[in-house]
Order: sequence, then structure tokens, then C-alpha cells
Amino acid sequence: MDLAVARAVVVLSGGQDSATCLALAVKRHGAKNVAAITFRYGQRHALETKFARGLARHFGIVRHKVVSLGFYRQLTTNALMDPAQKIERRKGSVCPTTVVEGRNAFFLLAAAVWAKSFGATEVWTGVSEADYSGYPDCREVFVRSQQRTIRLALDWPVRIVAPFLHKTKAQEWALADRLGIFELVRDRTLTCYNGIPGAGCGTCPACKLRAAGLKAFLSSRRSVAGRTANML
Repeated sequence: MDLAVARAVVVLSGGQDSATCLALAVKRHGAKNVAAITFRYGQRHALETKFARGLARHFGIVRHKVVSLGFYRQLTTNALMDPAQKIERRKGSVCPTTVVEGRNAFFLLAAAVWAKSFGATEVWTGVSEADYSGYPDCREVFVRSQQRTIRLALDWPVRIVAPFLHKTKAQEWALADRLGIFELVRDRTLTCYNGIPGAGCGTCPACKLRAAGLKAFLSSRRSVAGRTANML
């Protein structure tokens, strides 16, 4: 890949959001103009790195960097990094136990630093405020603030592209379907906090959110098909 013509770096976790995000970036810029970056930070579902590599190969991404943030365990603890902690949502305004403090701030900064090294001005991320589940660094106010901070830190006109900020999981499934990657996202991504591919464990918050979105999308698709059939 000619790094001189690369335009975008996609933060690729190997899950539903980032897989669909990568597909959109490739559709817009072409595979040769897109790079991907994946992070290992001590997550219990580290198998996602394998799925991220598979997605990069599927879309023809030649430049895929896997970066280790080994220091994270020295700074914080949470249910995604400590198997002894229970994965659960908590009532009220308290964040769920799966929040990795500041994760997206690190991810976006690191991705932007790498992007600048070969002239790319876009960093894509699959975060969603609509389904953010209590994660502070998935909100639009954070994304816009982080973009400004990175621009100041790097003196580089980076733009953070977050196409799903206001989309639900059902809308993401519909988009994957239109992009022709529905089966890929359904079967060859890893969203589950317990590290189980595809439909996952079915009990963790990530799996429940993914399943609810899929159910809503399939119901909507059947409804549209039914109305169309009645018109014929």
C-alpha cells in the first residue's frame, strides 16, 4: 500500500460497529486508501484481535497495525480487564462495570498519531451515543472535544468520523445489509464481552444489545417484505 495516498485510519476492534465502520470507509475511499489499527489493552476478550485481522483481510486492508497498550492495567481496573469482576449494568447514573476509563481517548489519539505519520487526515470510529450504554467516551460531546484536542496536540487537521453516533444497533444491521456484509457481521465478528464470536454468550450487555438490534432489524425487514407482497 502506498502510504502517501492513504486517507483514513479505522479503529478496528473486530466487533459489529467497527466492521461496519470499516466497510463504510472502504466504500468511500477504496481499500488501498484505508488503514486499520487494533488495540490490545488487557481485555478478557482479546480474541477480538484475531477477528480484526480477519476483517482487514476480507476488505483488502494491506496496512493493519496491532498496538499494545500494556500500561492500562497499571492505571485502572474493570470487568473487561479483570475476569474476577462481574459484567453488569448498574442502576442510576453509575457507569457499567465494563467501562474502560478513557479508552477511546487513548485509541483516537494513537490512531491520529499514526495517521499523521503517512498523511491521513481521517480517523474513523464506530462509537454510538444512541446505544452507548453509559460509556462517557461514546458521546458526541466527547468525540468533538477530542477532535479539537488532537488537532491542537498534533498541529494536524485530523477529522474524527463517527458515522454511528446517532444510530441504533438496528440501524447498523440495516446498513450492513445494504452494504452486502450482513452475514459477515453476523458470523465473523466478536462483540461479546465474554469473547464468544457471532451471537456471543447471549447474556452480557453487549450481546443483549446486539441481539435486540438484530431482532428489531429482522422484524422491520419482514414487515417491509409483507407490505410489498400485499401490493403485488
